[in-house]
Amino acid sequence: MAGERIFPRRFRRILLGGGASSLFATVAAVFFLSLAGCQKHEEQTEEVAHKVVVTSPKVMDVPLTEPYVCQIHSQRHIKVCALETGYLEAISIKEGQHVKQGDVLFKVMPVVYKAKLDAELAEAQLAQLELNNTNRLFKDKVVSQNEVQLFEAKVARAKAKVKLAEAELNFATVRAPFDGIIDRLHQQQGSLVKEGEVLTTLSDNSLMWVYFNVPEARYLDYMVRSPEDKASQQIELVLANGSRFPEKGKIGAIEARFNNETGNIPFRADFRNRDGLLRHGMTGTVLLNKSLHNAIVIPQRATFEILDKRYVYVVDKDKLVHLRQISVQNELNDIFVINKGLEATDKLVYEGVRQVHDGSKVEDSEFSPPDEILAHLKFHAE
Repeated sequence: MAGERIFPRRFRRILLGGGASSLFATVAAVFFLSLAGCQKHEEQTEEVAHKVVVTSPKVMDVPLTEPYVCQIHSQRHIKVCALETGYLEAISIKEGQHVKQGDVLFKVMPVVYKAKLDAELAEAQLAQLELNNTNRLFKDKVVSQNEVQLFEAKVARAKAKVKLAEAELNFATVRAPFDGIIDRLHQQQGSLVKEGEVLTTLSDNSLMWVYFNVPEARYLDYMVRSPEDKASQQIELVLANGSRFPEKGKIGAIEARFNNETGNIPFRADFRNRDGLLRHGMTGTVLLNKSLHNAIVIPQRATFEILDKRYVYVVDKDKLVHLRQISVQNELNDIFVINKGLEATDKLVYEGVRQVHDGSKVEDSEFSPPDEILAHLKFHAE
């Protein structure tokens, strides 16, 4: 009997001995129930195998967004320095104030320069009187023409010294060279400042220069694009709080050389700052938006990796499975853009990747159109 084969006669005798027949019956029941459960689990495991789903690559235009960390600079950001040595007079500007070109920012007490100008004006007036007197004497034929020319030269020299003194006096007044915003004031009224000492900084925030580093491969991709494609490049700016700056930017410049340590080259994007939201020194993220035309796209779920290389299973017309290596150009949510290894007419395994292997034959499969699959993607590659 089955019970005799499973439980040796000697062991059964031990269990039955001492009135343990009920114990033997319990153990036997548990054993047979476990055996039946195992058989049922095996049957369920065999039923888990799903039908293999096959699809094709999709040829489509793919919008791409490349993010780059950036630093934001004013178009013009300068240090405003004292042009002469002296004591600061009353300061009429405030930190953060908007000023116009030509507005007075600082005045240095011009005691020495004012006195020098007065002296030069007096010298010029004296030279002019001497010239006038010499001209009268020349008319009376008392002096020669050479004497007149000598005094004319003295007048010209005196006037030149006056202009120099006026320029030095004007240096005592510091004016705004362009429209902008005043930064922190480094000196206060009454401070003794020296020539070249920084008084404040001035920023022209009407146009912002946004710098970001681009890898060499992306630089080469950009340079081979047509002028029309470059001009249509849409650039967005994401600020530190995650909001998007309302104005769109454009590439303004590319620096002359690469950084050999990082392999990057700095790009500059220009953004109009009509509302004055952006300030010098801010940070953010630049988004370069472009479109790949007629790109080959497949679901990430249809791929797998072996030793850092990515593969798919391709099904031929005889339903034979072939392992094929692919090259991924861009990775997006749930999909890969392929630039090598697949054609639009190929058929590849989408579901059931683990049920097939290289050289096997797919007997039970169904074809799902790529449009339908791309519309319901939820998972990344296995």
